[in-house]
Amino acid sequence: MNGASLEAALRPFLPADTPVLAQIFRDSVEELTSEDYDEAQRTAWIASVDDEARFGRRLAEQLTIVATRGGAPVGFASLKGADHIDMLYVSPEAAHEGIGTLLYAALEKLARNRGATKLTADVSDTALPFLERHGFRPRERQSIAVNGEWLANTRMEKKLGSPPQ
Repeated sequence: MNGASLEAALRPFLPADTPVLAQIFRDSVEELTSEDYDEAQRTAWIASVDDEARFGRRLAEQLTIVATRGGAPVGFASLKGADHIDMLYVSPEAAHEGIGTLLYAALEKLARNRGATKLTADVSDTALPFLERHGFRPRERQSIAVNGEWLANTRMEKKLGSPPQ
């Protein structure tokens, strides 16, 4: 059955989700970012979730939502504080099927409900066009050290106007 034929749903993160979300993270970085980051960079990035207990605590400390199809997680996103998107990852099998947009729209709504007047994110080169389509603008180019490798990303920002009526 084609994954696109199943309707996606959102739910809160549960600690039991940690292993499958870590695998979505790994698969997403490995398969979706290869045009923008070399193998050593992707390996270092993926290693950042090797400590699954720490990864699970990070997700639990933030407002984390999980996208599912047929009850199985296919993506997740997290909001740090009221206005910073920390993570947004989609399984390669569900990429380009609207899951990222569903997750992003939910985070924006949650941020607005928390009183945020803007959203920020430190965005991979791969995800930059996605967030530009959602109204984000580049603010600052960055190089960050991850497990001994340098990865480029872009600090982006979106001003939030009045909530839609």
